[in-house]
Amino acid sequence: MAAPLKLKRTGAVAHEIEIVAITDAMVTARIDGEEIAAPVARLADGRLTLGIGDRRYHLYGTQRANSISVAAGAMSAEYQIIEVRRGAGQGGGLTSSSVDAPMPGTVLKILVNEGARVAANDPLIVLEAMKTETTLRAESDATIKRIHVQVGQRIDHGATLIELGPVAES
Repeated sequence: MAAPLKLKRTGAVAHEIEIVAITDAMVTARIDGEEIAAPVARLADGRLTLGIGDRRYHLYGTQRANSISVAAGAMSAEYQIIEVRRGAGQGGGLTSSSVDAPMPGTVLKILVNEGARVAANDPLIVLEAMKTETTLRAESDATIKRIHVQVGQRIDHGATLIELGPVAES
């Protein structure tokens, strides 16, 4: 990981979390100023196992432009990125070429059509997981190239829902 990342959990008691370093075998973080290091391993299905003490947790996570969604068993949470130090020259353009499922669930609503132009933060699709609705939004201005799902469809974590392209010049 190139730069430390500071996070705040959305809608919950505020804890300052700073991801200090991530390697193939270890993650180091500061939680409310206390530094912890935990072994981590990537599984074939995209999950991570995280060891804290003698317990192991299976995690799913998805990063978007300004947030990270994490699911561990029945717990799911969204963390807003409150600070990231970027190098010179980064930024602008299409943030991501796809909208992927942050967790397994069901497609409730598709709010856009193929070919449509969307602006940053426009709602794109609504998912339901564990009786909770989640609206996924555009991270940057984009064009909807292809919609890969239908209303009512069950989807897996990480499944590509919508393919995005750059905004065509007028």
